[in-house]
Amino acid sequence: MKPAAILGLICAAAFAPHSAESHTRSQSHSVWEINGQFVDVVVTIPDIEANRLAPDAAPVTPDRLSDYLTEKTYAIAGGKRCVLIPPVLPLSALAGFRKFDFTFKCDSAANLQIHSGAFFDLVPSHTNFAQVQNAATGEFTEQLITNEHQTIDVTGGTGSRLKNASFFEFIRMGTMHIFTGVDHMSFLLGLVLISRRLRDLVFVVTGFTIGHSLTLALAVTGVLRPHAEYIDALVALTIALIGAENIVVQTRQPKWIALGAVVCMGLMALFQFLGFGGLPGLLLLGAGLFTANYLLISGNLRDAGRLRMLITLVFGLIHGFGFAADLLELQLPTERLAELLVGFNLGVEVGQLALVAGATMLVVGLRKIRLALPRPIVVDVASTFLVALGVFWFVSRSYA
Repeated sequence: MKPAAILGLICAAAFAPHSAESHTRSQSHSVWEINGQFVDVVVTIPDIEANRLAPDAAPVTPDRLSDYLTEKTYAIAGGKRCVLIPPVLPLSALAGFRKFDFTFKCDSAANLQIHSGAFFDLVPSHTNFAQVQNAATGEFTEQLITNEHQTIDVTGGTGSRLKNASFFEFIRMGTMHIFTGVDHMSFLLGLVLISRRLRDLVFVVTGFTIGHSLTLALAVTGVLRPHAEYIDALVALTIALIGAENIVVQTRQPKWIALGAVVCMGLMALFQFLGFGGLPGLLLLGAGLFTANYLLISGNLRDAGRLRMLITLVFGLIHGFGFAADLLELQLPTERLAELLVGFNLGVEVGQLALVAGATMLVVGLRKIRLALPRPIVVDVASTFLVALGVFWFVSRSYA
């Protein structure tokens, strides 16, 4: 596989039609307080979101915005929409933001749900960051409300299931997270490809495990809370990097692929500075420099096994935030966070070991019955696929 072919592949994916379809990231924030049958919500909207209600550039009045919010944002009890209690109060907010406070009365305090459909009709990729406080139980949870998940159970739903779940349920969740996550499985299979010896495989899996365990704990406990959309894109980049490293090790010509990565990410950063959306420009430039240096170093080392332990630790940090993003969509029981983290991590390790062991045994079995292709061919084909898949996901997630 010639480096020029990979360079063309990277640039072709990076400048596919996704750029033309990009848009400014859209988000809002809500704080919900549940007190028996009463549900109070405070919604904070950036002016840029409020102005979407007036495509003719006319000023959006507070009454128009409050009517829109109360129509799209409400509480539900027993499958029935709760009643809005006037008035809707505009609150003071920072410059560039609008804030409103309104309250609902529900027929019952059981089986409560919160619903936020505001702005999804205007921007399907809109995200609402919701904080939910239950005054009766003292429970506090954070939720991501998206177009696909506009309604969240706050009593008797997922949170209750996790609160009463067994330790083995947490392990099962971690295991299934690996087997149902195509991006994480692709990355792990890339680690198998890149490891020529069992010792190398132990090094990379160990580094990955340490990394994702650390950031999963930091994110779930609230010490760090990165942007989920950035993490999804960076997870895709790690997949492309694993494939690209396999290729530069085979060809011993890392400079062309490293140069291609810097140029493509530099152009994506330039487009972002010009207002075409995507990841932050500085993040793209940093990722480009990291990619280039990583490929240059690995492509010029005779034995990069120990270096890969450090690199996969960095990759594990990114994937750990990816694991946490999915967990944070659930109502995590604060009193069982430690148990959940240990069980979920154990489940992830079970899934990882099963996947790596299965792939390794398949390769050994094919060799024994002499059906295995020469390793250079397998590495070239599989690595090219990983690069194509990783770049496609990276670009599409950067502009989604």
